[in-house]
Amino acid sequence: MAEKIDIFKLKMNSVRLTTPVKSEDLKKLQLGDLVFLDGTIYTGREGLYKRLIDDGLDLPVDLSQITNVNFHCSPAASVTDDGGYVIKAVSATASFRFGKWMEAFFEKTGCQMILGKAGMTSEAYKNLFLPASAIYLTTVGYGLGATYGRTIKKVRDVYWLKELGIAQAVWVLEVENMGPFIVESDMQGNSLFELSNEHINQKVAELMKDSPKPTLRRFGEETDRQNEVV
Repeated sequence: MAEKIDIFKLKMNSVRLTTPVKSEDLKKLQLGDLVFLDGTIYTGREGLYKRLIDDGLDLPVDLSQITNVNFHCSPAASVTDDGGYVIKAVSATASFRFGKWMEAFFEKTGCQMILGKAGMTSEAYKNLFLPASAIYLTTVGYGLGATYGRTIKKVRDVYWLKELGIAQAVWVLEVENMGPFIVESDMQGNSLFELSNEHINQKVAELMKDSPKPTLRRFGEETDRQNEVV
C-alpha cells in the first residue's frame, strides 16, 4: 500500500524542463512542483480529439514527431503582415471533459504531458495516464493568459485551422520558460487537488459539526455536505 502523502510537506520545487519531456524527468516531479517549459508544444482540445479519435482522421504530420506535450487551451492568434501568425495570450480549458479520449490519444500520439485547467481525477490518472507514463500539469489560477502568451517565441505551424477555427486548431508553438504550471498528478497517479480537497473537507466538517441547523431554508437548499446540490 502506497504511503499517504502529507500535503503540508510538499516542497513546491521550481523545475525547468525541455520538450519533448523525458520519462526520467517526469519521474522526479512531485505534486505541487512548479514547472517551466522550453521547446515545442502543441495546442489541442475537443476539435482535435474528435477528429483524431472519433473520426479517425490524421493530421498532415505525426504529432509524436513534433513533441510529447499537449496544451488544452484556446490561443488568441492574429495574422501578421507577412501572412504568418502571432499569439499573445492563451487561455487554458478544463481538461476533465477529455477523459473519454485520453487512452486512445496517448496510444496514437505518444503524449506524456498534458497541460490544462482543473485537472482530472486520481482514477483517471491511475487508469489512463500511468499506462502512458504521462502526468498532468495545471495552469495557475485565472488571468495569466498573457503571462503564458509572452513566452511564445514562434508559431511554427498550424493545422486544421480552416476546419476547426482559431480556438480549436492545432497550433505548434516554440516556447521559452513557459509557466508556471503546477504538478497536479504524479507518476503514482496521485492528485494534488483531491488530496487538498480531502483535507479541506475534513476541516470544514469539524468546524460545522456543532453548528445549529437553519430555522428557515430556501426550497432545495442542502446542508448535508455528503449530498449533491442540485
